[in-house]
Amino acid sequence: MNYLKHRIYGLIFGLFKHAHIENNRISFVIDSRESFKGNLDYIKKEFEKRGDFDFHFFYKDKISFNGFKMLASSKYIFLNDNFFPIAFMKFKPENTVVQLWHAPGASKKFGGSVEGESKEMLSKISDNIDYLITTSNNISNQYAEAFQISKSKIKAFGLPRMDYYFENHDLNKLKEDFCRKYNIAQDKKIILYAPTFRDEEKFNNVFDFLNLEKFNQTLGNDYILALRLHPKIKNFYDDEISSQSLYINVSDWESEQELMLISDMLITDYSSIMIEYGILNRPIVFFTYDLDSYLTNERGFYYDFKKTVPGPIVYTSDELIEVIKNNEFDINRISEFVKTQFDEIDGHSSKRVVDFLLNEGR
Repeated sequence: MNYLKHRIYGLIFGLFKHAHIENNRISFVIDSRESFKGNLDYIKKEFEKRGDFDFHFFYKDKISFNGFKMLASSKYIFLNDNFFPIAFMKFKPENTVVQLWHAPGASKKFGGSVEGESKEMLSKISDNIDYLITTSNNISNQYAEAFQISKSKIKAFGLPRMDYYFENHDLNKLKEDFCRKYNIAQDKKIILYAPTFRDEEKFNNVFDFLNLEKFNQTLGNDYILALRLHPKIKNFYDDEISSQSLYINVSDWESEQELMLISDMLITDYSSIMIEYGILNRPIVFFTYDLDSYLTNERGFYYDFKKTVPGPIVYTSDELIEVIKNNEFDINRISEFVKTQFDEIDGHSSKRVVDFLLNEGR
């Protein structure tokens, strides 16, 4: 059914193959208006600094003939994730299609790097993409494989939304608002806990493996645990524990980047959030109670997980508590890891992308 839908999108797009290209028209392919944030928002703001542009939002699940016409007549078309109908759209040479991708670096394998994924479909999509933006030349081989795309199309300009960390933020105000919302003392250090989704369901409720009472008995005077749930695993949790003040559930906090900015430490497992958090040069600990199962049964990593991740790996509550209590972190290890994932960390990623495009690929 989806394949047929993708082809129908391509056919409708073809009705406007003779549309005149407007050099100031820019289209953003999005799921909904609420999804217009991050990379796309930063690119829009950067273009707004350069002149008068006509911005258009193309909604993936909304069939609108005017929407297809605007898309076909756009000089620049930006994606932030996969949009399979691209495989069946015939663009003009004057259209420039840019895949920004939503995640930094290369951690878990995805796309064409995963067994069973349709490399033929990914290759068709990539044939219609002019540029794929990444964070480092070090990961170009991984992205070329994942997207089935020519390395000549990969440009390591950085992730536009990472520019957020170089803006002027009132950290005191952000933390004050956070503490007021969750009724916690401002002198508490915030540990952001961001576990990822597992295909093996029995491992998705992390509180089956983390002894919260012991965690709080040992660390509760200094720290508060803030849980940020992956959208796929919210139904594995009973928030009654949160109401007992053993942790706070921050899954509905709108900005994950704000949470990272005000947190003092990150606990994660296999999530790529650790790549982004790494640029803050703060402690990261990997609570991987199911590591052997995950490495055997899930999609795998682009590197040796045990040797590469920028922080201590722990398997039990006791080990997790001891690492935090004794401050067993090597910040140099974090900075060395970050260098493998980013060529530039300077707040100018959006500028590099737009400069390149306005200079017609030079």
